[in-house]
Amino acid sequence: MSEAIDTFWSAAGRALHAGRLAKLTLSKPRRKDPATPRNLYARPVELKGETVLQVTHRYADREEAKNYAPEAGLAYLTDQLATTYYNGDLFTLDEQLSLLQSRKGNARLRGEPARHETPVLAHNRQKYRDIPADRPYLHALGITTADGQVTAAGRRKYKQINKFVEIVDNLVHHHPLPAGAHLVDMGSGSGYLTFVLYDHLTNTLGLEVNVTGVELRPALVEKGRQIAAENGFDRLNFVEGYIDSYHPDRLDVLIALHACDTATDDALFRGITAGAEIMIVAPCCQKQVRRDMEVPDDLRPLLDSGIMLERQAAMLTDGLRALYLQGRGYATRIFEFIPLEHTAKNVMITAVKSEGQAGGGARVQWEALKQRFGVKRHYLEELLKG
Repeated sequence: MSEAIDTFWSAAGRALHAGRLAKLTLSKPRRKDPATPRNLYARPVELKGETVLQVTHRYADREEAKNYAPEAGLAYLTDQLATTYYNGDLFTLDEQLSLLQSRKGNARLRGEPARHETPVLAHNRQKYRDIPADRPYLHALGITTADGQVTAAGRRKYKQINKFVEIVDNLVHHHPLPAGAHLVDMGSGSGYLTFVLYDHLTNTLGLEVNVTGVELRPALVEKGRQIAAENGFDRLNFVEGYIDSYHPDRLDVLIALHACDTATDDALFRGITAGAEIMIVAPCCQKQVRRDMEVPDDLRPLLDSGIMLERQAAMLTDGLRALYLQGRGYATRIFEFIPLEHTAKNVMITAVKSEGQAGGGARVQWEALKQRFGVKRHYLEELLKG
């Protein structure tokens, strides 16, 4: 074992036994094999009063978690790094160590200061609870009455914002944010989601984050600033601007809900180029691919009607977006954000940076889809090509 590898595992052992291990990941498989997980994600959890090391095996289509006694878990990971993976990343409460191995067997260790939240050891963490309706900013936004009751007109909005925060809560639980993380809500509008996101992360989870709402309309920007000041939300700000004109020094989480047509692509491109850890978008009005799309002859009986063709174009647009994200190292999900009776714009795409996410297979898949439907161009792909 080289000195770099020995130092890496010694640090991992000390962190685990001292209760300072946040997470440990192994990535970059040595061989392309569907039977080999893309990466391993390990974290300490508490089961029946005992701390164990839970190792999640992340495959292309599923995840499998196994629990080990601390020493046995480290031994298993040590063996996996020696035989199956090239890279390892260790995250403690105050440090990040990255072990990089070459195919020739050379290993180098890179360390940098980092701050991570104390790991949540509970195997079954407490269920997410709705944002309390008595929050003063909800009344200022017109969702509740002065005495903290959700209005009839605000019920749908209240349900949507709580579902959104539940999704974010789950994402940051599995992919912890560094201290001082910057979250940007592109096209924040009236700021409903921006406010509840800041409130939950800061006041409920106790995280040290900065949140910015970016909005074109000056009146909404000023209103957001005023409500933030009235509620003492010091790390919440609103700025006037558009997706492609806002260039923060740091961007850890990008949010863009209901950005119309290629504005969703502008947002995703901004997140990719900024190296965002998490991206959450809810696309709408997917027109660009529809104009370029050709219906295969064998699908004409299915897509002959306008509404079916429109839905197929939207699915193709978002499916290609997910593949482009995978090609850039993100693990993606596409799912229903909120039931159709609340909003017709209910598809959400989440993307989380993943050390073991490989892009080769995604490229083959997006090229096949483009050829199948005669798509010559996709705006996000053009942006990524520069």
